[in-house]
Amino acid sequence: MNAPLRYGMILIVSGPSGSGKSTLCRKIFGKFDGIEFSVSCTTRPPRAGERDGVEYYFRTPEQFEELIRRDAFIEYASVHGNFYGTLKSEIFGRIEKGIDVLLDIDVQGALSIKKLAQENPLAARCMESVFVAPSNCSELERRLRGRATDSEEAIARRLANAKKEMAFWKEYKYVIVNDDLTAAQNTLSNIIHALRQSSARFKETPFYEY
Repeated sequence: MNAPLRYGMILIVSGPSGSGKSTLCRKIFGKFDGIEFSVSCTTRPPRAGERDGVEYYFRTPEQFEELIRRDAFIEYASVHGNFYGTLKSEIFGRIEKGIDVLLDIDVQGALSIKKLAQENPLAARCMESVFVAPSNCSELERRLRGRATDSEEAIARRLANAKKEMAFWKEYKYVIVNDDLTAAQNTLSNIIHALRQSSARFKETPFYEY
């Protein structure tokens, strides 16, 4: 097999709970080859229909702490009362092979990876970021209540966290206001098409030189 012509990108997609970022990410996979999902670890219990190793790696707090001790994470953080983390094993082997890796992670995780990129040249070369936002806070609350999966206490906590997260939108290279899922999907698709042509990730000249 020929060596890949370019490194894959680390595509971070963040946004507050209820922004629709996870739905948007799932829609993308049917449109592109060569892009894979980074499955995060979490200590929160699975929701109905979620499967271990597919939506998340569901781990106990003790198991999560052991992974921390083993330095298995690129980043991890406490969010909404649970721990979430991105495994190194989900990222670097893939981008070396030219596979794009999509990370559906919270703002804390994105900022941690951005900090890592300041010290890791390959991460800096491959990292791209998109912030997904609702059109307003009222729409965000409507979506959270429409899930019918969280208690009033959990909804209040998520709304409070969302307002804090929204303040970080300028930390991202791209912003998508998700008030129409089809339009947002088309925008993200166009961003990915453009980023795949970035000269920063080509390992060699992508055309024949005379």
